[in-house]
Amino acid sequence: MAVPGRPAQNGTAVKLAVRLMMLSLVLALLFGVPWWTLVSAPTGGSGTLFWIGTAIAAAALVCLPLTMFLGHGPAQSDPAVIVGDTLLGVLWVVFSWSVIGLLVRGALAVGGVDGVDGARIVAAGVLVTSAVLIGWGVSEARRVPRVRTVDVAIRGLARGLDGLRVVVVTDTHYAALNRRRWSERVVEVVNAQRPDIACHAGDLADGSVVKRQAQVDPLGKVEAPLGRFYITGNHEYFGDAQGWIDYMASLGWQPLHNQHSVLTRDGDRLVIAGIDDPTGVGLPGHGPDLPAALAGADPSLPVVLLAHQPKQIADSAAAGVALQISGHTHGGQIWPFHYLVRLDQPVVAGLSRHANNTQLYTSRGTGFWGPQLRVFAPSEITVLVLHPER
Repeated sequence: MAVPGRPAQNGTAVKLAVRLMMLSLVLALLFGVPWWTLVSAPTGGSGTLFWIGTAIAAAALVCLPLTMFLGHGPAQSDPAVIVGDTLLGVLWVVFSWSVIGLLVRGALAVGGVDGVDGARIVAAGVLVTSAVLIGWGVSEARRVPRVRTVDVAIRGLARGLDGLRVVVVTDTHYAALNRRRWSERVVEVVNAQRPDIACHAGDLADGSVVKRQAQVDPLGKVEAPLGRFYITGNHEYFGDAQGWIDYMASLGWQPLHNQHSVLTRDGDRLVIAGIDDPTGVGLPGHGPDLPAALAGADPSLPVVLLAHQPKQIADSAAAGVALQISGHTHGGQIWPFHYLVRLDQPVVAGLSRHANNTQLYTSRGTGFWGPQLRVFAPSEITVLVLHPER
């Protein structure tokens, strides 16, 4: 006799088992390669250094999933977030260069340097390289981003709008580390660019309005005479998306929640629109709706669209959008993670052209998510200077 609900329970158990197995395999790989490269091979698998290194690796192996769960799970512990995210970033750097170290060791073996001697040379190289990149990466992540100015030719842009300055910040990810002073300095730099339009392209903060509003408050001082516009990213939907929409509105930013606005300068007009992140489909009344965002817009006017993820470009091109502005990728944030990002997104960073002559600008992001590291993926405050297409 069948037991009601048993198939669903079995299916859930199988999915959980698969996820745990995948997590175990990933952790085994992330920790196993550095352990072999830095501990086992150069010590010959014995001795005091071997056991000390193994103990450190084992402690980190236990600490990482525990702190990630405490930080990003129901407890939402900020100290755990800081420890877990930092450990994850350090591990990724060491793992990546350990893989490269194994390739170098193979080359050394071909050259006649093999065994423990070759392993020690590789271990020293990996340790020094990782330490330098981690130190530099922390500095890059915490600095006020450099300004990147890009001229963009827009089809159908009227001459009265030539030289329009659109300043873009995105992926600020205000989180466990208090970055209020950094936020104030970002606003100073944004205002120094004399923006006509200011945009925040999503992933504003990780956490509730109550916990993060002090870091976000400086954005209320951004000055842009034609408007300040904000859209949701995927991370808003991991918390309180509607709360952040309402809070940004209270700071004087106009949320473009599947909406558009018509901007006018010297009698000439431009449509700026925004759509929700695809993650929003799980929240009633949210999720990207480009037809709704463009409903009622004059089809003869060029459209600049804020859409958090670059892969939303397919719908934008089909709708005849002139320029889509996105973030989300962080440029990979920690090399060589951009290769994995590229599997999910059509573009990692920069200006690109797509179907129907639609252009896409993908920012590397203004802040960082998780590990306070940026390696070969510098942050940016973007100034897009619009010109009529000739």
